[in-house]
Amino acid sequence: MNIEFYGAAQTVTGSQHLLTIHGYKILLDCGLYQGRREEASRINRNIHWDAKSIDALVLSHAHIDHAGNIPTLVKNGFSGTIYSTFATRDLCSVMLADSAMIQMKDAKHLLEHKGEFIEPLYTIDDVADALSLFNGIAYEKRFEPVPGVFFTFYDAGHLLGSAIVLIEWQENGITKKMMFTGDLGRANRPILRDPVHIGDVDYIISESTYGGRYHENEGDIEAELLDIIHDVVEKRGKLIIPAFSVGKTQELVWYMNNIYNRGLMPKIDVFVDSPLAINATGVFRLHPECFDEQTRKILYRDDDLFAFPGIKYVKDVIESKKINRSGKPAIIIAGSGMCESGRVVHHLIHSIRKPNTTILFLGYNAPYTLGRKIADGEKRVRLMGDYYTVNASVRQIHGLSGHADHRGLIEYLSNRNISAVKKVFLVHGEIESQKILKQSLVEKGFADIMIPAKGDIVTI
Repeated sequence: MNIEFYGAAQTVTGSQHLLTIHGYKILLDCGLYQGRREEASRINRNIHWDAKSIDALVLSHAHIDHAGNIPTLVKNGFSGTIYSTFATRDLCSVMLADSAMIQMKDAKHLLEHKGEFIEPLYTIDDVADALSLFNGIAYEKRFEPVPGVFFTFYDAGHLLGSAIVLIEWQENGITKKMMFTGDLGRANRPILRDPVHIGDVDYIISESTYGGRYHENEGDIEAELLDIIHDVVEKRGKLIIPAFSVGKTQELVWYMNNIYNRGLMPKIDVFVDSPLAINATGVFRLHPECFDEQTRKILYRDDDLFAFPGIKYVKDVIESKKINRSGKPAIIIAGSGMCESGRVVHHLIHSIRKPNTTILFLGYNAPYTLGRKIADGEKRVRLMGDYYTVNASVRQIHGLSGHADHRGLIEYLSNRNISAVKKVFLVHGEIESQKILKQSLVEKGFADIMIPAKGDIVTI
């Protein structure tokens, strides 16, 4: 087997890894690269491989940095089957369509207001072509995308439908096993089940997003969130929460629903201003097989985990604009999570200069994204082509991350016969985080750990 590491190599975005085995080519993930806009556009528009030569695509989960460039791959000639869990397939049906709509709207806006023409990366028609290739597979059901190579999905606990991928093949009559973590979730998170352990393997491709970093105490999240909400009510301002519409938004609303059920939620309007989040929440309701035991028990006494008095889901753009015209305190949850596109950009344009505004980030922002610039304290940022002074307060809650932290990664990767692991590849992480994680894994007893660079090809 050859593995070519192209996306998410020494960076945390654009996951793409190509396996070549027994004459067949299988792509693991096909994510959008997010970063400097000109660089991201160039990378995303130019598929690295001959798309027509790829026999199958195996998708770990639906987040855009893992699935977002599938329509471009199909536009370039890929016609094989796309394998994913059922929930991932359903989430992709709304997420990819939303991605296309955002690109088409942004292109139209730039043309009308700036006279700049930018062709959308892909359109709704391209998304429809891509969705026709999906094949849903249940967790823990072995399947064979190409002759002689077997895959199995196990729950990764990162996002609804997310999967750890086990790959099995034979060489000279000997079965070999490789595990691709995708994005590994955390134990004891709300809504989703814990990551499933799958036993001994020969090779591991592991994400490393939170190498060297540790999450806050999960028990403090509701108290910290409530403190921020009270502060916004007192300032009579807006709390703008850039949130990934799939996963992070549902988890945040789940916490707010708990706060309300405990009688602690102050009187304040809450707007989930995202058509994608609304559609994705509907997908969540369709897949209770992905819920953990605690969430299933809550359903017996609360038939809707994602609604409470005072919350309003906003689809219509006219209603979205009304939110900013209101002088009342409000919580606005809107995509995208890294502020690179979507309705959150328009809310920031309206409120980022106001001292009574609070911007709350819930997790990781990739380098060079607008979210990273604001989170890092830049006082002047560019929004839709114009510069704005940041007078808003900026807060962060890291405990809502869907990724395992350093401790979680070490515990998960070490929960097997370490001496049987021939090689570990660390992907989906910034290089400093990967170096720290590598050192800890060496101390645990892993013998051979590689941090592949973009374009590296390894034979195993």
